[in-house]
Amino acid sequence: MLELLKKTFAGKKVFLTGHTGFKGAWMLQVLNWLGAEVQGYSLAPENKNDLYNEIGGEELCRSSVIADVRDLNRVQTELVRFEPDFVFHLAAQALVRPSYQEPVDTFATNVMGTAHVLEAMRRLPGRCTGVMITTDKVYENPERGQAFREEDKLGGHDPYSASKAAAEIVIASYIRSFFSEADFSKHQKSVASVRAGNVIGGGDRSVDRIVPDIVRAIEFGDKVTLRNPSSVRPWQHVLEPIGAYLLLAARMYQQPTAYNAAFNFGPDHTDEKTVEDLTRIFLSVFHQEDAYQKNTDTTAVHEARLLMLDSTKAKEILGWTPRLSAEEAIRWTAEWYADKSQSAAQKCTQQIQTYFEKFQ
Repeated sequence: MLELLKKTFAGKKVFLTGHTGFKGAWMLQVLNWLGAEVQGYSLAPENKNDLYNEIGGEELCRSSVIADVRDLNRVQTELVRFEPDFVFHLAAQALVRPSYQEPVDTFATNVMGTAHVLEAMRRLPGRCTGVMITTDKVYENPERGQAFREEDKLGGHDPYSASKAAAEIVIASYIRSFFSEADFSKHQKSVASVRAGNVIGGGDRSVDRIVPDIVRAIEFGDKVTLRNPSSVRPWQHVLEPIGAYLLLAARMYQQPTAYNAAFNFGPDHTDEKTVEDLTRIFLSVFHQEDAYQKNTDTTAVHEARLLMLDSTKAKEILGWTPRLSAEEAIRWTAEWYADKSQSAAQKCTQQIQTYFEKFQ
């Protein structure tokens, strides 16, 4: 895989939205490591200690545009002016609980923001490959224990999940209406959507995510409080979906009419870990296995308790498989935070090299 990625992205121009976020900062580092020329487009980092700031993210970009994806004119101006070979759209309001507090902003960012990026791609005169990142939460989830496949019904209980499901409909509409395979010679655009979620990894400082909550508790000498200790999630290290997005984009670049569809990227559905499992494994790296407590609040907003993906399509069509087990992903993440001898950039680079060079 590494040889293909280096061949595909070295010297290429990549427009990356959401580059100041947690996953975006990791994506930025991987693209830079592969030799790509990146223009970022995102809101400013929220905090001084966000990963983007810790790695010196601005220096990894050809240019870093601090702007909102809800601004169609700005998105279109920046993207068309840059003339990218690839677009990775990560910018989003990405948290469930804040989506209850700001539902309109969540829908505006996640739905119209996606439409704006696609519309800007439509205005490009040349060839471009676009990967639109949504989430594993796009599926209507009755929590019956099945792993979701790409053709399953879209839905969403909370505003975040619903907004991402709506974004999937927008993406599919643009593919059918403007980027059809039959007319590729005219529009020269390849677009796919990708569904992954519950990524973990070093440098995440977000509010309302389990790993940052654990890290903050450790730093302050407190016990971490688990809202939903028995909830099952497809935990995966952030490099797993990033590697998958890049592999898909590389395949699309090779065969531009073969992959314009939706793809799941998740761990094997037999590799299940609950929130409590994750917490105990993470804390074990710090020798504090019991430093947590369970929340007894029965008034908390709804969050899915069981969510797993079926990634058979990605395995069969792309040859993609997860490289790390859930436990390995958790330990990689905990070890990143535990290592005080290296800078954030050094720790990320070390894990990037290990991931892509060891697991070819």
